Amino acid sequence: MSNIIAVIWDFDKTLVNGYMQDPIFEEYKVDSKEFWNEVNSLPEKYKKEQGVKVNPDTVYLNQFIKYTKQGIFKGLNNSKLKEFGEKLNFYNGIPEIFKKTKKLIEEDSRYKEFDIKVEHYIVSTGITQIIKGSVVNDFVDGIWGCEFIEDLISDDSDEKIISEVGFTIDNTTKTRALFEINKGVNKREDVEVNTKIPNDLRRIPFNNMIYIADGPSDIPAFSVVKKNGGKTFAIYPKEDKIAFKQVEQLRIDNRIDMYAEADYTEGTTTFMWISNKIGEIAENIYNKEKNKISNSISSIPKHIT
Repeated sequence: MSNIIAVIWDFDKTLVNGYMQDPIFEEYKVDSKEFWNEVNSLPEKYKKEQGVKVNPDTVYLNQFIKYTKQGIFKGLNNSKLKEFGEKLNFYNGIPEIFKKTKKLIEEDSRYKEFDIKVEHYIVSTGITQIIKGSVVNDFVDGIWGCEFIEDLISDDSDEKIISEVGFTIDNTTKTRALFEINKGVNKREDVEVNTKIPNDLRRIPFNNMIYIADGPSDIPAFSVVKKNGGKTFAIYPKEDKIAFKQVEQLRIDNRIDMYAEADYTEGTTTFMWISNKIGEIAENIYNKEKNKISNSISSIPKHIT
């Protein structure tokens, strides 16, 4: 087991003020409200018309492909998606909190002795390529999100567009991503999510995790982290009374340990709580390692009198 503290972030409305797809709608002059209303109607539409179930968290990906093939999202491909990441509106303090929380542990000489460090991960139902194109990409150690497969527009063109769904993360399978982080799937080539690994040999134990998200859709992930000894924190936008009530209910239901406004600037409640929990986890790891050494050292033999 590595002495790693994992801070795991949702993305939309947690790190950015809004949805990561907003710059795409602006670029192509698509009404975002109409788009999401249409997407939200699809599960019932397909159930009624075809008797099939669709995943409400990820059906929007099919709509993106449809709009691209119809020319509404003309020329949309993974490269362009990455470019849209540069236009995201992050909350104050992002990406600085990623750097500062890593530095918090790196600069403590006691923690260096046992190679204690902080890693940041993003687990999102959004689009991986957009996240990779944003300012946070250089500060995270892994991203779980949705991905598109590309195809040529035509046989006589070298231009590609998104054409199929390659990989999806929904609000339930976020828990799978947590277990992959737990086991180190993205760091160990010989490990998969179903690989049987004793708890004491897993790369990042759940009690070394902090999960940060914005609301009720993250209850499955909150629950997995919290019941396994990790810490959970919810974010709400400043002055958003509805969002505030949602996170307060999560606290009442014991889904989260704490919540605060979406401002990660140093000195805010959010910054101090996250930093403090990282410090607490680091101190627990340090004390545990010191105790291992103490318990393994035999007492000095003495003369028998």
